[in-house]
Amino acid sequence: MRLLALSALVMVAFAANSLLNRWAVGGGLIGALPFALIRVASGALVLGLLARARPTRAALKSALWLTLYLVGFSMAYTALDAGVGALILFAGVQVTMLAGAALAGESQPPRRLLGAGVALLGLAALLWPGTQAVPAPQPALLMGAAALGWGLYSLAGRGVAAPLKATAANFLLATPMVALATLATGPDLTLPPAQPLGMALAAVAGAVTSGLGYALWYAVLPQLGAARAAVAQLTVPVIAIAAGALLLGERLGPAALAASAVVLAGVALATLPARRRH
Repeated sequence: MRLLALSALVMVAFAANSLLNRWAVGGGLIGALPFALIRVASGALVLGLLARARPTRAALKSALWLTLYLVGFSMAYTALDAGVGALILFAGVQVTMLAGAALAGESQPPRRLLGAGVALLGLAALLWPGTQAVPAPQPALLMGAAALGWGLYSLAGRGVAAPLKATAANFLLATPMVALATLATGPDLTLPPAQPLGMALAAVAGAVTSGLGYALWYAVLPQLGAARAAVAQLTVPVIAIAAGALLLGERLGPAALAASAVVLAGVALATLPARRRH
């Protein structure tokens, strides 16, 4: 029961990343890149305190992928609904990791390839004009870039002996990278100055739902195992869609909900192990 409760708490934290980002950035409380900067800096602080880690040269590439995820994620939520964004991210990460494994020469069972194909078809249906799920292609592409970044980050981190320390180091190294991206783009003159609530939401997203969320995830992951972890993560887009409707007033039409179900079914087919026949 304790493991179930902790796992549910982690999934809520992961879904909350989408909700907080959409609330702050989509609501005009803060710019997308300032949000990402406060998030990564807050996450680096909390993770650093928990792991007491120092950045290493080996973490540089991972920090670049993490930066791509953070920047794309925040910028996408200027227009994407929280639930739709989480769904695109989740499916995109799975496809990225599958493609990366294939390029590395790892054999892929037909079930996994079929699942990836189903998920891609579901995404295509979700983003097809007429579902009214995504207002413009650009935010969907930005979330796709975020999915690419997180997928590559996850691939780079496979087999890391101390994942919490590695994550802390990567967040620390990513902080100046996000800062450079923020300075390079300059302030968004179409928005008012960052409001205290927007900055607070970014800090919570970094320190709590990212920093503490990842720390708790790495604590329960060994007890869950790969199969149950995959099942647990299937709930993240569902939680984000439900919470977005309840807290942010977001609504998906029947076609978008059906497409979302297809995406989740494809991801489940690709990630969950087949039942063994006795």
